[in-house]
Amino acid sequence: MAPHEVVVTGYGVFTSYGFGAQALRDGLFAGRTGFTPVTRFDPAPYHADRAATYEGEGPEIPGVPVKPGVTPGQSEVLRACTLAALSMARTTGADAPVFLGTAGDHSANLRFWEDIAAGRTPVDPRVLDSMPARIAERLGEDLGLGGQRLAFVNACVASTNAIAHAAELISRGGADTVVAGGAYLVTEDVFAKFDSGKALSREGVVRPFAKGRMGLLQGDGVAVLVLESARRARERGAQVLAKVAGWGMAADAHHVIQPHPKGEGMAKAAQAAIRRAGITPEQIGYVNAHGTGTPLNDVAETAALHRVFGDHAPAVPVSSTKSGTGHMLEATGAVEAVISILALRDGLLPPTLGYQEPDPACDLDYIPGTARPAPITHALSLNAAFGGVNAALVLERTPEDTA
Repeated sequence: MAPHEVVVTGYGVFTSYGFGAQALRDGLFAGRTGFTPVTRFDPAPYHADRAATYEGEGPEIPGVPVKPGVTPGQSEVLRACTLAALSMARTTGADAPVFLGTAGDHSANLRFWEDIAAGRTPVDPRVLDSMPARIAERLGEDLGLGGQRLAFVNACVASTNAIAHAAELISRGGADTVVAGGAYLVTEDVFAKFDSGKALSREGVVRPFAKGRMGLLQGDGVAVLVLESARRARERGAQVLAKVAGWGMAADAHHVIQPHPKGEGMAKAAQAAIRRAGITPEQIGYVNAHGTGTPLNDVAETAALHRVFGDHAPAVPVSSTKSGTGHMLEATGAVEAVISILALRDGLLPPTLGYQEPDPACDLDYIPGTARPAPITHALSLNAAFGGVNAALVLERTPEDTA
């Protein structure tokens, strides 16, 4: 039996710019970074003091009151994004499995260790509700979503993997609809870990692929997508936003935290996604790069893209949207999938912000500074994570209002 085509019929997205796609258009696509001084915790002990956190100044999260200096609840923001995605898709998702990329609610995890250290038993039940698997389970329970409920915890490819596994399940006929996405909200414990690893930019900006780049900055991010078989979408007259044409995953196991210097794992994941999509590399009109702004990642990713596109590589527009949204860890692949869908539908490629002087080791077209109009048909979204794991999605523009 031929595999089923997989399409996106709805999404809900949240970043430091606020809730919804228009907030991304007004922020990221307009060339505005989301980085502000950290107020959720005291950054004085750390080398960096900025992150792309939501402080209630952009479009509000439906049903989630946010006060400056307070971290919103991850489960509550996930619920809001899921409801928005289901509403856009005009479905209840009653038979939909839930696949989420999340490491859990870090603030609650801290309470767990505080309870243990203080000898308190039983552990605060809120801690158990913060665990990754429980977050996916509760979301399904609360919204009446059926089927499997899985949490993907492999760091910066977690939500990319969630989408890829959802697409695979639909493709082979294991489900007609899957709710897939991811979430990460900036918390002090994770901020401190990246700071101790000297990964955070001390200058308060992120400069992916540019000479003198000093590292990444973290950001709030949550995105949920409704994926369906094209047949199901067509039967119920759903509007199709994009096709998930291809997906690929690869591991190079080069180093615990460093990417393979030649980008072998990233290249293999991208090549697998393009091959699955049944297209040639030359048909990719835009790459949403992992682009962390760290010295090692950006050189490795550039090498990977040269491996994927060969002589055509200089002609392919590439940008790192983490230069505006920050690095959203487990959520990054889902949010960047939504950004890529906006690029396809709006015909506008998001810029790489903070880019100044070129780095000779990063020699591609990185769309510096300003969004670029371009009527593209296919976008490649590429992500990598600690441990040498890599994942890629190929998203395809479809005629509006068709499956």
